[in-house]
Amino acid sequence: MKPGFLSVRARLTLWYAGALALIICVFSASILLLVRGRLYSTLDEQLGRELAAIDRVYREEPAELRDLAPEWGLVLFRVDEGGTLFYQTEAWERQGLQRALGVHDIGAPRSWAAPDGLQYRVREISESSHHLAAAIDEDSVRNTLWTLVIMLAAAAPFAVGLAIAGGYFLGGRMLAPVGAMADKAREITADSLAQRLPVSNPRDEFGRLATVINDTLSRLEDAFERLRRFTADASHELRTPLTVLRSVAEDVALQGSLDPDACLDVIGSMLEEVDRLTRLVDSLLTLTRTESGRLVLTNETVDLKALAQSVTEQLRVLAEDKQQNLALEAPEPIRVTGDATLLRQGLTNLVHNAIKYTPAGGAIRVGVKRSASGGVAIEVQDSGPGIAAEHREHVFDRFYRVDASRSREDGGVGLGLAIARGAIEANGGRIELEAGARRGSLFRIVLPAARPLG
Repeated sequence: MKPGFLSVRARLTLWYAGALALIICVFSASILLLVRGRLYSTLDEQLGRELAAIDRVYREEPAELRDLAPEWGLVLFRVDEGGTLFYQTEAWERQGLQRALGVHDIGAPRSWAAPDGLQYRVREISESSHHLAAAIDEDSVRNTLWTLVIMLAAAAPFAVGLAIAGGYFLGGRMLAPVGAMADKAREITADSLAQRLPVSNPRDEFGRLATVINDTLSRLEDAFERLRRFTADASHELRTPLTVLRSVAEDVALQGSLDPDACLDVIGSMLEEVDRLTRLVDSLLTLTRTESGRLVLTNETVDLKALAQSVTEQLRVLAEDKQQNLALEAPEPIRVTGDATLLRQGLTNLVHNAIKYTPAGGAIRVGVKRSASGGVAIEVQDSGPGIAAEHREHVFDRFYRVDASRSREDGGVGLGLAIARGAIEANGGRIELEAGARRGSLFRIVLPAARPLG
């Protein structure tokens, strides 16, 4: 089975078991080599002591070499004098240990296998007058080593099996939060975005993942809510002019004849509603493009003083109709880098909004100045009724009107400030709202200073 078809729990278990099995193998091999080295070291020390005893007896009482075998238990040794056999034990001759001599360096212990399968540890030393060799049966060492190998080999599968079971259990415990999140996420639909994933420990990796997903769900819930609200508001705003158009068309169709003046009135009403629909659709398209970031912006140097003068002169006729004082305060040219068309649209909507909500005889001030933070600011201040605290966070939302009872002819459809904010933010700026202590509102456009083009 390919690793991609295994669950995370199974893969964690296999990795854990494989790593532990490798550790067990390395540990077992290390133990085996350590014990083997220690056993052969002890055996070699014993062999060295026996050779020393044989050498001492040969030097002091050569005739007593025959008594070493029955009295001291030294049954495997040989003594040569001047290249001629001086003495060897019966067991040495019987096992043919003479063939083990001269194979390796003299003085180094070595293992040798007899024809009958027995293993011996052999060592020889050579002096000027004689040559000694002795051997010890090493079957006890080999038996001990084989016993240790069998024990380690039997314990390793048991340890690996225990590791697999423990790894599977621990993997399940560790991945339990993921399963809980998956079960909860499976229940969340577009109609239940208010639900959140469980967070057992916000400080571990799974807790942080669940927190990030919950934050994403919050943004999705907000986006869906805004979409539903936008759909409902747009449907409501489109329904009114469509209803008027239908009513006018039905009146024309049901009446037998109309005089020219009546026809002109009907056509005029229909054109007004069509114009309102066109402006509404254009506003929605502009707002959608600015919020989606799909507007193609021009990057040019814009003189905010000249821009503010152009906007105030364009809207001055509306202010004069309401006997309002529309004043511009721009002592010096201030330049920024951005899209002049969008900046004009944003400022136009703010000034138009101030004219709309300022009573007759009021005053509106448009100021252009440098801000303390190094950028520039355009302020639009009116002497209207102001905006209550509960409305300030929503005035830039689509279709939001502070005075819900205001007619659409007077108050618009609630897209002006939303479009203004989108236009300014598309140019890297922001709009701030400050409400006066008693009356009036102050909208401030904050933009970064001009950057070198290119």
